Amino acid sequence: MRKIESEPTIAVGLMSGREQVRFHLHGEFTSTSDQRFLPGEYRAVEDNYRLQVRDGVGKLLVTAPEIELIPSNFSSCVFTLAGVAIGIEFHWQREEEQSFQGILKLMARPGQGLTVVNKIPLESYLSSVISSEMSASCPPELLKAHAVISRSWLVAQLSRQPPLDQRPATSDQRLSIIRWYDRENHTDFDVCADDHCQRYQGITKAVSSSVFEAIHETRGLVLVYGDEICDARFSKCCGGMTENYRAAWEDVDIPYLAGVYDGPSLPADFSLPLTGETAVERWITGSPPAFCHTSDQTLIRQILPDFDQQTPDFFRWEVNYGQDELRAILEQKLNVDIGNIIGLEPLERGVSGRIVRLKIIGEKTSVVVGKELEIRRALSRTHLYSSAFVVHLEGRGMVPERFRLIGGGWGHGVGLCQIGAAVMAQQGKAYRDILAHYYRGSSLHAL
Repeated sequence: MRKIESEPTIAVGLMSGREQVRFHLHGEFTSTSDQRFLPGEYRAVEDNYRLQVRDGVGKLLVTAPEIELIPSNFSSCVFTLAGVAIGIEFHWQREEEQSFQGILKLMARPGQGLTVVNKIPLESYLSSVISSEMSASCPPELLKAHAVISRSWLVAQLSRQPPLDQRPATSDQRLSIIRWYDRENHTDFDVCADDHCQRYQGITKAVSSSVFEAIHETRGLVLVYGDEICDARFSKCCGGMTENYRAAWEDVDIPYLAGVYDGPSLPADFSLPLTGETAVERWITGSPPAFCHTSDQTLIRQILPDFDQQTPDFFRWEVNYGQDELRAILEQKLNVDIGNIIGLEPLERGVSGRIVRLKIIGEKTSVVVGKELEIRRALSRTHLYSSAFVVHLEGRGMVPERFRLIGGGWGHGVGLCQIGAAVMAQQGKAYRDILAHYYRGSSLHAL
């Protein structure tokens, strides 16, 4: 395993495609050309593919393709951004005011508006991630586990070569749409600040001493498998069974990202894997015990950010569509008119029951959609919670009147289950035990 000699600086994308950006400097910043920026309000706009920065009274200060503002003191100098979007395209999407430490970088990109980037040391970045992904009030052992996996994921991503095409599709897009999405979609920064990569909300959410203690106690620790740093994926709630890596991304097997039952022992009422329709029907319409199967509202309030608490039905959920509504959604999302929808047929499921390839059968034509995120997008105005669902058709005749989707879990389900890990921590499990449960065969090493 390659040893990292010094703490790397991470470039985090905070905003993209903006016509203007308003920000407030708390403390003095200096540009790379030694221009001073005093505390106060500022506004950046794009003008003819260049960046203009004006102060609070409208005085033009800078015109350039890009600019970096460096704090005079990392600890005391902060910049605040207005209108930062979080949960982009998900059902909890909203805008917030957020504050950040480190370097503020502003860029104008031809035809793409303004991009805002925060450059920050790795460990400081992690202190925000683990309290943005969950809550700063989480059990300490969960915060430690999350610090390790967030660090591992990031270092693994930065050191790996991107695949030649991470969003493949067949030659006939009208008949088959098979895509997945990963960090390589970003070009101007290392990672974004939203759910596409890891949630990063600056110092806005990092308000607990437990967060800094978790970073300190696990500083430099990563998960490894053999000689490689683990690509330690995670999701909000696995629904009782985690998923194989290949169900969401490339068609490769990663041993430490293989599906595991999220509990101490599987009850006799259920059978694995959940790749067959009979097994998955029993699983999703049933109530299997699992770490993430919790109704402890005190714990939920402790571990989930306020906007995540608006999703109470994360372990099992249900969505109902009328024929016209679902047809309109599919036409909007897939840009294909398949006519009246006859059925939704799973062609392939992963070990957690998540659908990998779904055939949407229409009167005019049929289309195959995959992988799991593309399915979730195709069947919702925003996203379904997961692709682990069964379909019950309602109505008389060949054309169903309604589609009842009964599902389980929240997210892709690969790797650590955040809510399951929180329950394990609440039950007294150490962070090393939590990591060993979700990433089988991995071990801890210092960078």
